[in-house]
Amino acid sequence: MVVTLVAAWLVASQRKTRRETGFWWFLASNVLWIAWAWHVRAWALISLQAGLFVMNVRGATKNE
Repeated sequence: MVVTLVAAWLVASQRKTRRETGFWWFLASNVLWIAWAWHVRAWALISLQAGLFVMNVRGATKNE
């Protein structure tokens, strides 16, 4: 959860480099959530995080 919160804080920045870093943190967060969800067999959470991963990749490429 901490990684997700740090990512949200960074993405809200007005500095481009911080926003870019924030998207990388979000991607790491997605991977960590998927790893935990796999362990507890939370398939819906895995699906959600996979979708969010794709959206974060899109956000990272469209960051201005």
